[in-house]
Amino acid sequence: MAGLDKNTPIPTEIKLHQKSRVMELTFSDGKHYELSYELLRVYSPSAEVRGHGPGQEVLQVGKRDVEIAEVEAVGSYAIKPVFSDGHDTGIYSWDYLWSLGENAQALWDEYIARMEQAGASRDAAPGQDAPAAGHSCRKH
Repeated sequence: MAGLDKNTPIPTEIKLHQKSRVMELTFSDGKHYELSYELLRVYSPSAEVRGHGPGQEVLQVGKRDVEIAEVEAVGSYAIKPVFSDGHDTGIYSWDYLWSLGENAQALWDEYIARMEQAGASRDAAPGQDAPAAGHSCRKH
């Protein structure tokens, strides 16, 4: 998880748009971002997605239709979305959300390229949400 940089703008508004599956963020610097739930899910700051060090990232597949069921506040510095596929371990600090907004197109392009390289699909297998491939830190 990225720490809260004192110079990072903070969100003044966070809206979830369930039909379009977009989180709309407005920050104190006036910047406005619309981040798809899929982008937020595949770039979760959790160890389940990022791994425990460089090179241990886990490609998230089948997340095209993922939804955010709810969002929990984490202190005054972050939020924790609960995704429809059960993922709920990512803590998104204000600076991480701002960074996602600033870099959304480059991150999306990288994600699509990784999916193509892996021959993977953004669509879940019929009748189920696709779990992350590989390592999982999920508690049972």
